[in-house]
Amino acid sequence: MYRVFKRFFDIVFSAGLIVILSPLMLILSLLVLVFVGRPVIFRQPRPGKDRKIFMFYKFRSMNFKTDEKGNLLPDSQRITKFGKFLRKTSLDELPQLFNILKGDMSFIGPRPKLVEDMLFFPEDTKTFDVRPGLTGLAQVNGRIDNTWESVLYYNDTYVEKMSFAMDIKILFKTVGVVLSKKGVNDGTKDIQDYYYPDYLLRVGKITQDEYFAGKTRAKRMERAFFESKSKKLAHGNVTAEQEDFDLQEKSAD
Repeated sequence: MYRVFKRFFDIVFSAGLIVILSPLMLILSLLVLVFVGRPVIFRQPRPGKDRKIFMFYKFRSMNFKTDEKGNLLPDSQRITKFGKFLRKTSLDELPQLFNILKGDMSFIGPRPKLVEDMLFFPEDTKTFDVRPGLTGLAQVNGRIDNTWESVLYYNDTYVEKMSFAMDIKILFKTVGVVLSKKGVNDGTKDIQDYYYPDYLLRVGKITQDEYFAGKTRAKRMERAFFESKSKKLAHGNVTAEQEDFDLQEKSAD
């Protein structure tokens, strides 16, 4: 019963916030255009409820600078000053209000990870039993400082005990976390084990062959997702969206 109410809450409040915050989002869009560049919105395929892939939105905070070989520089060298401000204030997350309105996400739930992370998650994880959230239990209990084990624990705990009271508690705790600016990935350092398969490989839980097979499968799934969204790609043309993906696929924005 609560899940039905939860979706109603998501629709009403996301629509209201989009209207109220539209002037701010317009100003932020212009500032991102000036200080970070095009595209203004960072788009990336992410797995949602029932492992269905959707397009995830954020304000872009990193540029696309590359080395002499054409490889993207580390995150710490691509984050802009304005990008740091967006991340520390969590304003980069505002475009996800549209994800919530569309039904891809909820206000509260496990944070959406990457497709490659999903492929390596334990089969019995409850992470994908609910819509991913703008904030969640892990975000108010350590945020970027969480280990992968604690993230999976908090995700499963939330799904098992999800209730109106829990969501309200997480919502109020999120306000405190955002205001304190603690545990923010501001891009100033390159985070070890940002990707779940990297962690599994480092601790010896998967082999190199399993690692590369999973990464390859994830890339195929992401490209198939883009192709399903673009009629032009079906005719062999490359769209701007596809070009964005080619640049962003290794980005931790």
